This record gives sequence, C-alpha cells and structure tokens, in this order.
Amino acid sequence: MSILINKETKVITQGITGKTGQFHTQKCIEYAFGRDCFVAGVNPRKAGEKIFDIPIYATVKEAKEATGATVSVIYVPPAGAADAIWEAVEADLDLVICITEGIPVRDMLMVRNKMKRKVEQGGKETLLLGPNCPGIITPDELKIGIMPGHIHKKGRVGVVSRSGTLTYEAVAQLTELGLGQSTAVGIGGDPINGLKHLDVMKMFNDDPDTDAVILIGEIGGSDEVDAALWCKAHFKKPVVGFVAGVTAPPGKRMGHAGALISSGADTAEAKLAIMEECGFKVTRNPSEMGKLMKQLLG
Repeated sequence: MSILINKETKVITQGITGKTGQFHTQKCIEYAFGRDCFVAGVNPRKAGEKIFDIPIYATVKEAKEATGATVSVIYVPPAGAADAIWEAVEADLDLVICITEGIPVRDMLMVRNKMKRKVEQGGKETLLLGPNCPGIITPDELKIGIMPGHIHKKGRVGVVSRSGTLTYEAVAQLTELGLGQSTAVGIGGDPINGLKHLDVMKMFNDDPDTDAVILIGEIGGSDEVDAALWCKAHFKKPVVGFVAGVTAPPGKRMGHAGALISSGADTAEAKLAIMEECGFKVTRNPSEMGKLMKQLLG
C-alpha cells in the first residue's frame, strides 16, 4: 500500500519534449517500475512521434483514452502551466502533479476557481499536487517528479513537506537510520496550490502501511496549523514536526512565494507551539527529524 501512486499507476508527462521534461521523465523511467508506468507524453506539435519509446499525443484527453493513464506530471513553462493543469482536469484525470515554478498567482487563482466550479456542477474532482513542488515518490515502486531516487528506501514512515530540499533531508535521514518511507509527498510552497498538509495527513491516517509521519512546514499561511488541529482530534499515529524559518523577520519573503509572515500566528515559533500542543514531537533542528522519529517508533 501507499498513498496516491504505486507501481500500477499510469502516467502522462505534459511537456515531455522540453529539456526539463525530458531529463526528469528519463530519470523517472529508470527508477523502479517507471518503465511500465510512464505511458504517454503530450505535445500538440509532436503528436505521433515517440520519445524514450513513449508515444506523444496532441492532448491529455487523447493520451488518457489511448493508454488508460490516470495521473499527469507537468513540466510546462510558467506561462502555459495553468492551462496545462486545466487541460488535465478537463480530461478527468485522478491526479495532476505540477512541478513548474513561477506560475503567475492570477493564473493559479483562475484555474483553482475553475476546478471548484467543475466539482460544484457535478464533475469529477481531480486532485492537484503543486505547483512548484518536487512531486511524489513511493519508494521501490514509482517516482513522479524531480527528487533523487537513490536516497529513498521502502519503509513505513510518511513524509509531507512544503519544502523540496527538506523533503530530501528527511528522507535521507530515515533511509540512513533504516526506517525508510511509505510515500514522500512534496506539496509545494506557492500561496495557491492543490493538496495541503491536511489532505495528505488524512490519506496517511487511512493508509495501513504508514506507521508514522514527518510533517515539514514553512512560515506563512495556516496550512500546518489546520493539519495539526485536525490531527489532535483524529490522527492515530506518531508525528514529528518541523517548521522552516524560525529566524525569518516579519514581512520578509523566504524563498517560496507562500513563505511570508503576515500575522503573529504564521511564524515558525507559533506553528511549532501549536504542533506541540496537538501532540506532535517537534524539533527546531532539521538534522534531528530522523532521530526523533526513530525514538518515537522505539
């Protein structure tokens, strides 16, 4: 078991012929069951061609109909990425993973509103991961995104993070300690994104093969607080929590577009305090995430 993806998942790459799309699709194909899972690419100008022996289609809808794919990953440049998300949503995929960084906030606002309207009108809900995220990996089965495959190891600890590099840090520590991961999910750091910490924690709670979770947040917004408060009432497994940006001054944007302190409740210290109240084992030192998890699991 895992959440969202496994070795049976069939994947479309939108932007497969661009430099970034090519590079990362090849790495994903080379990882575990990737060769079986990546079944289609989309580029209207190169329909009918192949790359890495993967057929290219003009639209996501055609790619889905021809291959039965349920997930797409997007490496389309920022100006066209929101349209690419919407194309995948219109094709009724289960999950869209958008790696692209720098999508205009207005574009994301428009596509998110269209996604909401579609569901309100009785259409299928498509989950969105990202944008500006590293993707998702179920170790030894499938990786979709830009994370380094070799640091992952199959295990029973879930990882969910707003920060790409801190996802890798947590994963590497778990692997080094022999714990491994069930699934590692990078939700991205943009202010308007798809799946939140809360959504992923609900999935981990229901996953019988996830025994515990490392939750990594950042300054700005209320996502981590929402997740912690829900976990206090419902989550049955140990959680290690870390929030990046303890030393960030108010009003200063730190790396991610969404990492901006606007009020007292969205500082790192405030979030860590709430996590602690909600039963998380928190650390202010990212190098201790794995060690703390090992202690919690005995």
